[in-house]
Formats: sequence, C-alpha cells, structure tokens
Amino acid sequence: MFFFLKSLSRSVHDDQEPQEQPELSKTDGGSNDDDLCTSLTVWRKSLLISCNGFTVIDSNGNLVYRVDNYMGGRPKELVLMDGKGNSILTMSRCKNLRLVDTWVIYGGEVGDHCTSEKPIFYVKKCINILHTNKSNVLAYVYRPPSDKRYAYTIEGSYSHRSCKVVNEKKRVVAEIKRKDATNGGICFGLDVFVLIIKAGFDPGFAMALVLLLDQMFS
Repeated sequence: MFFFLKSLSRSVHDDQEPQEQPELSKTDGGSNDDDLCTSLTVWRKSLLISCNGFTVIDSNGNLVYRVDNYMGGRPKELVLMDGKGNSILTMSRCKNLRLVDTWVIYGGEVGDHCTSEKPIFYVKKCINILHTNKSNVLAYVYRPPSDKRYAYTIEGSYSHRSCKVVNEKKRVVAEIKRKDATNGGICFGLDVFVLIIKAGFDPGFAMALVLLLDQMFS
C-alpha cells in the first residue's frame, strides 16, 4: 500500500503544470515571492485498515504526516503525527456548550490529565445564518488568549477542495487544491488532493487546519 501511495504522490506532482502553482506573496516571515512552495499529496485514508484518518506524502513519495483515528465518527480529539508516528499537534474540541464548532490546537500530544497545557491556536468555524458571507470565510484562526482579532482566515470551499489560508496582511500562506486528472487508470477524486504551503508557513500547522476543516465541513 505504501508503494502505491508513493506512485500516487509522484503522479499527482508530475502531472502538475507550472502555471497551476498558486501565486503566493511574502508571509510575515519575510520570504520572497520566488521562494519555493512545499507541495504535499493528502490522502483521506489511514494506512491502518481498522482506522479512519489521513496519509500525507511529499513530492518524493516520503510519508511525512499521518492521522489514525480509532474512534470513528466525530472524535473529540485528533493527533497529527509525523511519518515515524511522533505526535506533532493535538486538536481538541472545546468542551463548553458553544453553538459554534471551535477547536483548540496544542503542541505535541495532550492527554485528558494535561489540563495545564497552554493552547497555541484556536480555530472557530464561521457560521453565516443569513448567508451574507460574500468572502466565503470558512473559519477563523486565533492566537490565545484573545479571540477578538484573528491571525488567519480560511476561505473557499472545502467540499470542492478549494481553500486558501490568508494571514492578517491578506496574503495567502497555504492552499488546498483539488486534483481531477485521471492518470494511469487512477482517478483523483475528493479523497486525494494537494496541500500547497508557502515558504515560512509551518506545513504541520497547515495540515492541522486541513484536519479541522474536514471535521467542520464533512
């Protein structure tokens, strides 16, 4: 199965033409416009047969991230791991009775007993009851302790695998792009898509946002 994923990743990236790459400007880190982006193939499937989850491959066919959800359904917690199985980020649903779907992101792995851990980000789903959201905002990302001013917005449509992560300066730092091509008998549907990360933006954090979008909009 892993060899299949490696060939799948290469076919996704090899099939991309240069003009398909997003035009991403400088991030807060001061990177230049001509900096290379990181392009990852995201497969909405765990490598473990008994689990739901995600498998993420780089352009060389290397396993870089994985998520194995043993619980199924809508879990209260997700753990993003690297290719070796080390925990990178933990995402937990807020336990209070908010109407808005809100998640807390912690560094590493956080158990129920580790209540003193400080979150590094909050991600809140955008609810538009009157359907007046012309900017197609899906979610807001906040740095604690404030939830008044967001650090990033996520815009677009996750159901169409077409999203952008935009910083406070309105610059795109990451994108989700659908892959519809058929190559070598393999059809790339909604379960296989591309995550493109601008230099200076953390790929692991970008993947964490993908996981939360999947929870909010799937």
